[in-house]
Amino acid sequence: MPADQGVPPPLAVTFDDVARAAKQIHGSVERTPLRHSRTLSEITGADVWIKFENLQFTASFKERGALNKLLSLTPAERKAGVIAMSAGNHAQGVAYHAARLGIPATIVMPLGTPFVKVEHTRKHGARVLLHGEGVAEAATYAYQVKDREGLVFVHPYDDAHVIAGQGTIAGEMLEDEPGLEVLVIPIGGGGLISGNAIAAKHLKPSIEIIGVEARMYPSMHAIMRGEEPVCGGQTIAEGIAVKQVGEMTRVIARALVKDVLLVDEPHLEQAVNLFANVEKTVSEGAGAAALAALIAHPHVFQGRKVGLVLCGGNIDPRLLASVLTRALVREGRISSLRLIGDDRPGLLSKVSKIIGDMGGNIIEVAHNRLALDVPAKGAEFDLLIETRDAQHTQEVVDALASAGYPPRRL
Repeated sequence: MPADQGVPPPLAVTFDDVARAAKQIHGSVERTPLRHSRTLSEITGADVWIKFENLQFTASFKERGALNKLLSLTPAERKAGVIAMSAGNHAQGVAYHAARLGIPATIVMPLGTPFVKVEHTRKHGARVLLHGEGVAEAATYAYQVKDREGLVFVHPYDDAHVIAGQGTIAGEMLEDEPGLEVLVIPIGGGGLISGNAIAAKHLKPSIEIIGVEARMYPSMHAIMRGEEPVCGGQTIAEGIAVKQVGEMTRVIARALVKDVLLVDEPHLEQAVNLFANVEKTVSEGAGAAALAALIAHPHVFQGRKVGLVLCGGNIDPRLLASVLTRALVREGRISSLRLIGDDRPGLLSKVSKIIGDMGGNIIEVAHNRLALDVPAKGAEFDLLIETRDAQHTQEVVDALASAGYPPRRL
């Protein structure tokens, strides 16, 4: 049948490519565990199974595709060296395995790349070049260096060997739990979901593949609907904040992915928090996107056996601390209260005693006598308190009000 009568184009990667990649990288990357989560199953209403790719040496699935690509190089290409453009996990995956294989590696990173990521990449032995204000400028420069120095470019997602390497995850998941009905996979450029869709649909044609993107970067979501993506903004899922998906990956996704769901920042934060507090594991924003999809769209997964790919754990410690603290605020376990009282000795002591007697804990106190909305003989206190839950906080508030110090929640 002619192509113009609806026959889909042949895919750039086959299951044989994925099977070959599995043999190539065996023993050089972690065969990460697939574990059932009883608690997350109760919370989401789905039967949740988690693939812990954050347990790779560089804390990301990116090692699989990077290594498979490096192993495909000819002796001459290995001698010449490779170059990649990345501000995060791909950089570390390429740098680490290139060093293992004795292949010179150059990584181009945008100027604003966090220092910790730059240093981790350098520690793996790569030459790091900082260039450009963003990913697009860094990529252009990387291709210029590639041409000037005769290097091999290792694309983060739009490369057949990289896609095949990433697809080895689904093979392991279905080997460990053949009953999986749905795989939920984060989408940045599309390499992860493409490779795993190829593997999973070959091994189990009835399985559904669902992609997840941050709502600020709905690249594949728009393409699947024939729309032009509109992207931009600050997301904690920077690992999947990609404005344009790959040419290969979009073809594979159209053929094999059932749908792409969007998640908001609160869903991503909640997922990072749940991984930390329920599974006792660290996830970056992108790594938590699959769980965020179950939180945001529970009706899609209700009662089904769902495999989530926790694809990475490289989150900045300060961001992680912020996410966990914000979760306590949402749960009512940390609250800011403002109260106004007479500026006389012992006031703060009395307020502190009330809170303490109620079982609350004062974390911070700010004392302000100069606010113009406070009487000249008054004082304003901002208290940051910790309680058991929202109900306990209300009990503390009621006790303060009964004692003549009615607080206002900030």
